[in-house]
Amino acid sequence: MSVESTGKAGVAVAFDQIVKAFGPVQVLHGVSFALEPGRVYGLLGENGAGKSTLMKILAGYEQPTGGVLHINGQPQQFASSRDAEALGIVLIHQEFNLAEDLSVAQNIFLGHEKKMSPLGRLFKAAVPRGEQGSLGRPGASLKGWLLDDASMERDAAAALAAVGLQVDPRTKVRRLIVAEKQLVEIAKAIARRARLLIMDEPTATLTPGETERLFKLIAQLRADGVTIVYISHKLDEVEQVTDDVIVMRDGRFVTRSLTAEVTRHQMANLMVGRELADLYPPRDPVVRDVAPAMQVRHFNVPGWAQDASFEVRPGEILGFAGLVGAGRTELFEGLMGLRPGSGTVEMLGRPVVLRNPRDAARHGFTYLSEDRKGKGLHVHFGLRQNLTLMALERYAQPWLKPDAERAALAEAVKDYGIRTGDLDARASSLSGGNQQKLALAKVLQPRPKVVVLDEPTRGVDVGAKRDIYFLIQRLAREGLAVIVVSSELMELIGLCHRVAVMRAGRLVTTLDAEHLTEEELIAHATGTAANEQHAHA
Repeated sequence: MSVESTGKAGVAVAFDQIVKAFGPVQVLHGVSFALEPGRVYGLLGENGAGKSTLMKILAGYEQPTGGVLHINGQPQQFASSRDAEALGIVLIHQEFNLAEDLSVAQNIFLGHEKKMSPLGRLFKAAVPRGEQGSLGRPGASLKGWLLDDASMERDAAAALAAVGLQVDPRTKVRRLIVAEKQLVEIAKAIARRARLLIMDEPTATLTPGETERLFKLIAQLRADGVTIVYISHKLDEVEQVTDDVIVMRDGRFVTRSLTAEVTRHQMANLMVGRELADLYPPRDPVVRDVAPAMQVRHFNVPGWAQDASFEVRPGEILGFAGLVGAGRTELFEGLMGLRPGSGTVEMLGRPVVLRNPRDAARHGFTYLSEDRKGKGLHVHFGLRQNLTLMALERYAQPWLKPDAERAALAEAVKDYGIRTGDLDARASSLSGGNQQKLALAKVLQPRPKVVVLDEPTRGVDVGAKRDIYFLIQRLAREGLAVIVVSSELMELIGLCHRVAVMRAGRLVTTLDAEHLTEEELIAHATGTAANEQHAHA
């Protein structure tokens, strides 16, 4: 892997009393600190701490209400992200900023397209329109000839190779899985020769191998003088990859330290502003002599899962581990009727047929998608509408009852610890952790017996993670069977009674809590475990 040096000087940044308000709500309160070239900074803080807003100001997506941004010693006020990119400042968004119907190469160069030379354009103009397709890819339009597609695809391939993604640059983005889209976002920044790179939760969807490759790329960029701001709630990664940590809380700068001089526990305490108690709740025993809440036998999802068998009991938290692409999400989408699937499913001992999510909900089975904003919530709807969407028959008999919805929302806000100052607000106004709590409350509205939570703490801060873990424990204590699909191994180890491991579409083993270690889970997920057995329990 190689990254081409730009030969440019690094970017030095100084925030001087930066203030940002959205209407009457002030989200940044006089933030001041500096970033030096050639260092990797871990920017930490709970959801809602102001990290993303500050970085959007640095990248030209927002303008400060007050204060001054200095770039290389000069005051700067960016009118747009293009102004920031002209100085080498690039933000990789946590939520993908890709055009699904364009190719990977077209996305990488979107807004920065390479044009053909004047000589090339004259040559194309001299060729009859009907014959232009024979000079390049069949069917190319006249407009296409003004763009240097071959050059963009070649450079896109080099950027993709740098991040370790092996896909054809001509592939449509909609055909990629989530992890591949994340790598395309990183490749896009590499192709634009960033001198200050802001990474917001860059490993949320990546496998351990892809994460390790990203860390090597970061080290290479740093050696080339690139400044990197690394925003992550995975404190082990912050500890591994950064030189300094900067902590924000409630829209204010809290502290800055050398990473080597602060422990993960201290980082967490600084983020939440108090001593953080144990992250995981105590694990309650599971009653083994009761009938399974759900039993799956020999279930297949074409192209994704083969012959999967498992069961989960009331009060049990069952984890699903595996590398990205192992088929975990697709297995449960198949069980929900969101994908074609076949096999035997029993709920509370009775065979059921789940053709679609409505069938699943009627039989007491519900699923929270890993894609919180794409599939979990309608972020432009209100909190009330999101909460009651899956249980409308309860709130519309025969007409919609807003008062009943509002009462349900008030109860959910209290019950799930959703932080909002306005019950009439849109879901988009909530922080990531509070959106996740709302999504969890939503899927529990139909009062299921079995709930599947796919990556329930992706992109949320350590305080919200703890809240969600204790909510999951409470659900199990109330008699629900809870299935947690997660790429965070310590999350599965700290939370679950058993963990099923999938690899290449097959459920290869199920481990009890007393046998759970990161090394054991990784060994089964990668196929290096000794005496591996396929699990059907």
